[in-house]
Amino acid sequence: MIVTLIVLCEVGFWVLLAAGLALRYVARKPRLGAAVLLCEPLLEVVLLVVTAIDLKNGAEPDWKHGLAAVYIGFTVGLGHSTIKWVDARVAHRFAGGPPPVRPPKYGMARAAHEWRTAARWTVAAVTATALLQLAVWYVGGDGDIGSLRMWQQKMLWVVGINVIIAGSYTLFPKAEPDHPAKRMKADG
Repeated sequence: MIVTLIVLCEVGFWVLLAAGLALRYVARKPRLGAAVLLCEPLLEVVLLVVTAIDLKNGAEPDWKHGLAAVYIGFTVGLGHSTIKWVDARVAHRFAGGPPPVRPPKYGMARAAHEWRTAARWTVAAVTATALLQLAVWYVGGDGDIGSLRMWQQKMLWVVGINVIIAGSYTLFPKAEPDHPAKRMKADG
């Protein structure tokens, strides 16, 4: 049941996103579109409540309960940036908006972009880890919490990998290619 609900929440996320953006750009109802987009967190609340009820009713905590916590964490950490990313592309494609801003490719600007990305992933992982810890305390010492602890370890890996990626762009920034036109300006 939990896995089905996670899938339904993911589908619901994209349906609400499409409906909100359609209302905003096609129907020209930006406030109504924003209201629909603000309904998205309700999906995570439902998932959290159902997961807690499932555990309360005696279900053994397993990978599905951990996955629910991870899904909620990732929605908290990455949901807003995903909505902004899709919104910018829909606005450009269907509403005459400006082209979406591309991330920088070179130098410290790219490193700063990677640190912002790592921060979002860290928020997601920390949120998931906190929810997993709440589930551990909720279940108590009587239940098998090994699968919840396993998910917590995976969240530490997520943070570590993202910090390593951002750090590599900081320590080894990619240099902008040298273009002949730039050399002519510098010489001229």
